Amino acid sequence: MSRIGRAPIAVPSTVKVRQEDHRLHVEGPKGALSITLPQMISVRMVGERLQVEAAGEGASVKAFHGLARALIANMVHGVTSGFSKELEVVGVGYRAQVQGRQLSLHVGFSHPVLLPVPEGVTVEAPKPTSLVVKGADKQLVGQFAATIRRIAPPEPYKGKGIKYVGELIRRKAGKAATGSGAKAAG
Repeated sequence: MSRIGRAPIAVPSTVKVRQEDHRLHVEGPKGALSITLPQMISVRMVGERLQVEAAGEGASVKAFHGLARALIANMVHGVTSGFSKELEVVGVGYRAQVQGRQLSLHVGFSHPVLLPVPEGVTVEAPKPTSLVVKGADKQLVGQFAATIRRIAPPEPYKGKGIKYVGELIRRKAGKAATGSGAKAAG
């Protein structure tokens, strides 16, 4: 048995969990999510907790046991409080704005980059230089934030680009000025 997979998942009273064959549906105040579980994994409700169980002891069964438990725990957390990623837009003239279900990024190209916001994700721009990506599905929020960052990743010389809040960008020194060893021609 997987050590992670053995841990029970607390289900708040605002969350409804139902199972149809090997499909698990979780509904809460922030939305509804579902997952298809592998054949060797089963889920049962014990009081106010979900218990994920595995049939077998092989290495792949243990891996799927822990994975299924982590995915279900993320689903429960997502439908109760949701997930968010914060991004910063750094650079002179760089800015972002939300226009309906589209994100417009001005990041040094000759044209603005327009990204459609996927279903299940909301994007807010509290300032022109910051973005907040929110949603119930952890994978979808992280993937869309990574897609935004990939448009203009931070460069190591001036730090211009799109980065996560708190991300450390390793800076490089620019060209070194010529020292006293250079002789003037003439």
